[in-house]
Amino acid sequence: MAQPHRHDRLSWDECLMQMAWLIGQRSSDPSTQAGACIANEKNVVIGLGYNGWPRGIDNDALPWEREGDFLTTKYAYVVHGEENAIYNASTDVAGCKLYCTLYPCNECAKTIIQSGINEVIYMSDKYHDHQSWVASRKLFELAGIKTRQYIPQFKINLENNDGQI
Repeated sequence: MAQPHRHDRLSWDECLMQMAWLIGQRSSDPSTQAGACIANEKNVVIGLGYNGWPRGIDNDALPWEREGDFLTTKYAYVVHGEENAIYNASTDVAGCKLYCTLYPCNECAKTIIQSGINEVIYMSDKYHDHQSWVASRKLFELAGIKTRQYIPQFKINLENNDGQI
């Protein structure tokens, strides 16, 4: 008799959000590791991105500071994970969904809307009351972009059934 299949496997939401979190770990930012994963209607990954400098700029060439004058902070220079996922996409992202570790800011929201992504699934909304994120929610609502918070099913287990990683 054949062994029954697993029923405790990852859902697509769980799998794709874990990919967003994992790619975020590539970021050189000392304070924020944000990642994003774009999947089409068949849950095929077509784009990944994390926050960092534009291509070709050395990680030590610009400031990673969070406070100070605009030009002396990372905010003048960093490309967010959502934007990088769109830029890195292997095909058109129209009609796709975007998984991101942080709720998108207003700049990312505009890029998401313009690219045709129709759903945003986010892990954290820690900047909920900041003006940029209030504007983002307004933009998504007006553009008809569905947003929802990801609720984890269970923690990552790096060991297989034999105890091997």
